[in-house]
Amino acid sequence: MSRLSIPTPISAQGVIDEIYGDLVRRLQANPVSVCPVDMAAAFVGVCHSQSCGKCTPCRVGLGQLHKLIESVLDGDATESTLNLIEKTARVINATADCAIGYEAAQMVLRGLNGFREDYEAHLNGTCLCRFDKAVPCVSLCPANVDIPGYVSLVKEGRYQDAVRLIRKDNPFPSACALICEHPCESHCRRRLVDAAVNIRGLKRMAVDNAGDVPVPPCAPATGKKVAVIGGGPSGLTAAYFLSLMGHKVTVYEKRKFLGGMLRYGIPSYRLPREILEKEIETILSTGIDVKMGVDIGTDITFEEIRENFDATYIAIGAHTDNKLGIEGEDGNGVISAVEMLRMIGDGDMPDFSGKNIVVIGGGNVAMDCTRSSMRLGAKSVTCVYRRRREDMTAMPEEVEGAMAEDCDILELMTPEKIELDENGNVKALWVAPQMISNIKRGRPAPIRTEEPLRKLDCDMIIVAIGQAIESHHFANSGVQTKWGRIMADMKTIVSDHDGLFSGGDCVTGPASAIMAIAAGKTAAANIDHYLGFDSKISVDVEIPEPPIAPQPPCGRINLTERSAEERKHDFLLMENSMTLQQAYQEASRCLRCDKFGYGALKGGRIFKW
Repeated sequence: MSRLSIPTPISAQGVIDEIYGDLVRRLQANPVSVCPVDMAAAFVGVCHSQSCGKCTPCRVGLGQLHKLIESVLDGDATESTLNLIEKTARVINATADCAIGYEAAQMVLRGLNGFREDYEAHLNGTCLCRFDKAVPCVSLCPANVDIPGYVSLVKEGRYQDAVRLIRKDNPFPSACALICEHPCESHCRRRLVDAAVNIRGLKRMAVDNAGDVPVPPCAPATGKKVAVIGGGPSGLTAAYFLSLMGHKVTVYEKRKFLGGMLRYGIPSYRLPREILEKEIETILSTGIDVKMGVDIGTDITFEEIRENFDATYIAIGAHTDNKLGIEGEDGNGVISAVEMLRMIGDGDMPDFSGKNIVVIGGGNVAMDCTRSSMRLGAKSVTCVYRRRREDMTAMPEEVEGAMAEDCDILELMTPEKIELDENGNVKALWVAPQMISNIKRGRPAPIRTEEPLRKLDCDMIIVAIGQAIESHHFANSGVQTKWGRIMADMKTIVSDHDGLFSGGDCVTGPASAIMAIAAGKTAAANIDHYLGFDSKISVDVEIPEPPIAPQPPCGRINLTERSAEERKHDFLLMENSMTLQQAYQEASRCLRCDKFGYGALKGGRIFKW
């Protein structure tokens, strides 16, 4: 008789794997406004079903914990029930044999601590989860762009109407169609079926085919004057909407060109300059005045601006570099990412021909510098990061694109010192090998290994470890700052300064373009209110009705790129758009949450703000 046999998957296991896959997709597509008590009950129930039954805390305790949370949802619980839930969860967390038990208990404890008011509300038969924002993609877009609306317009080929609808909330449709990090896709309900709709790709289709779309007419002049300090995405967004509201806006910009980090932080192979310039011209066509090359504190004081305008919006971004704090960083050939990208933004292209380049950092800016260096003629480009590649904050497609273009990613290496030659020029970067350790704030923290330092020979080092904010003059004028950031609330209001507002990177620190645009939109609405008005921004676009048809699973259309061997030698746009056929299919995948489900009850969209 044989003692062993080759294990083969059984059909039951295949079904279980499919169910697990469906469960993961449902969790990923979970609405952002889900009731945390309901979520806790569901999670504990799933964990209880996975219990092996060996230990009592998991086999019995999770079952009891689930019943207690269900009693809260049913309105049969009291304050003592909440105390019992906490006590039970702590016992399970301390005594369960494996992660099934103690991780479930930890999740309940975190929920009790973070959402205690939700649990207490259920004691009175009330759920605080109102689903005020019924459409996940819209609620996750910082600017609250009407995504199902413009997706349905793209499907019908009404590209100009799609752009007009986008501009109701975001005056940078072309820029965002190319570089937005698309947080709207993260909870797309289409993931319940297969994969998220390619929202950014459909926006790209709209702007590529819309042609010139004029801005809406401005409201009658109000006689009020508003100063906007900073001509980046946040400042220009605020200026655009304020101008549409009838206020006279003047933008003060320190650099030679408008655009902020859209110009000085994003290379033209991702956002071509002609597209950005055309978009800025459209914004300025609303009647905005611009004063270029003005350094606040040198050419004009902040106090003068405050005296001459009825309200002021500070949107200076984050345009200075952070230092490494290591030996040799002041040597010749060590430059910051901000400095390098600023030169490119001004059209002053550095020549890296034949040089070995090292980029330090793991964010999108580091990837921009890495990929730009290759396009500037570098012999080799290596990006050094102290964590793992999967821990990089850069978008995965940016990292993959850099590798496809023959750039090296050297992970788990921390810069220790920069070696200079006798003339003070960069000779090499010495790095210390790292290994991952305990997870802190969602990512494994790197720690030093016992391996010796490694030497990376190079001719130039680009430091891309974050940006700082030039807020000193504002701080000297009495504006409160913390770690260089201007202190403003979620309404962009700067406290203790009448008529002063601030938003974007100078408040939040370096963030995405759509976050800056959202801050500019918020500032415009609140400045208008401060000035004594209640102006509304709206658009008269009729949204197509959704078809009543089945939605079978369908693959997602992803945008393609020019071949790596071709695109790495130039700064031309690297990403291709969809075809008409692809766009129609992709737009048809939208489940139209604005018209179905809870969206039908809540009206589905905000027609004006």
